[in-house]
Amino acid sequence: MQFGVGFFPVLDPAEKSASQWYDESLRLAVRAEELGYEHVQVVEHYFTAYGGYSPDPVTFLTAVAARTRRIRVTTGAVVPAFTHPVQLAGKLAMLDNLSHGRLDVGFGRAFLPEEFAAFGVPMSESRARFAEGVEACRRLWTEEEVVWSGTFARFGPLTMLPRPYQRPHPPIFVASTTSAESCAAAGRAGYHLQVVPTVTSREGLQEMLAAYRHERAAAGHGPGRIQLKYTCYLAEDAAEALAAGRRWEQNYIEKMTAAIASWATTSSADYPGYEQLVDKVRRYDFDASLAGHKVLAGNPAQVREQLAVVADWFGRDVTVCLQVNPGGTTEVEAERTLRLFAEEVAPHVVTGPADALTGR
Repeated sequence: MQFGVGFFPVLDPAEKSASQWYDESLRLAVRAEELGYEHVQVVEHYFTAYGGYSPDPVTFLTAVAARTRRIRVTTGAVVPAFTHPVQLAGKLAMLDNLSHGRLDVGFGRAFLPEEFAAFGVPMSESRARFAEGVEACRRLWTEEEVVWSGTFARFGPLTMLPRPYQRPHPPIFVASTTSAESCAAAGRAGYHLQVVPTVTSREGLQEMLAAYRHERAAAGHGPGRIQLKYTCYLAEDAAEALAAGRRWEQNYIEKMTAAIASWATTSSADYPGYEQLVDKVRRYDFDASLAGHKVLAGNPAQVREQLAVVADWFGRDVTVCLQVNPGGTTEVEAERTLRLFAEEVAPHVVTGPADALTGR
């Protein structure tokens, strides 16, 4: 098991300015490298308090790469449906070079109706645009004189510059929410996987990971990399950590509920069941989520126990991506979580030689 740090800004200017959040998060990214974490990850969202401070993960990760030397930089994820593949492949290849080969590229489909509306992209095209965008980027990174005649983009012949630093291309991750079929397809293609345990049941996630591992092995690709994303509230005093968890998880629910409100009157064949998402989110209960190991919270001993269960359920080969500064969490509290986790949690749950955090 390895550990990384994810940044997902669920806040608005009344709680913290964008520049303050960027400054604090960049300092935390540097601290994460000092403490031995495996990667820094950031997601793509637009114009609402639910992730809106992060419209371009590449920009943020470029700043991380300039301040660090070892830690990997991960998009978690970028959305091909919103960017032409020539532009997306080019700026990702540029980041791969600027970081000297530390880039992991996570691709996602997006799921907020207002984002699709803002870009003038029908949600019914989501799945097809995703598949076409990922494949177009892969070909642009690995081939010369590429001619692309897709449904949504046509170009070529052209040879992309810059070429990626990593050959044949940066590791590709596919972000999946609830679909075992999507996970199986990622495995067959030889891609890696990003999942969020909070949005599916334990049994559902186990089915997704089993499908991924089976199809990847059957296709002859060998073991893949799986990233699980968890919010983490950690303090020496368990009561303090749990109080922070209740506060900031409620903030998350409020911001997410506002962002997904239009799902109550929206339906899409590409997103089966999402019309019930608003009611599902509103029923969120922190204590039930904690008991179900969908959020990590407590003192170091308690979080170690939670991660032991996570490893039993989902495998010791996974990488856990920790969100340590949700909502308006102070930088001091977030840095404390990073440090306590590195010093008092990770060494007890990771097997392997030497490096207590990465297992390398």
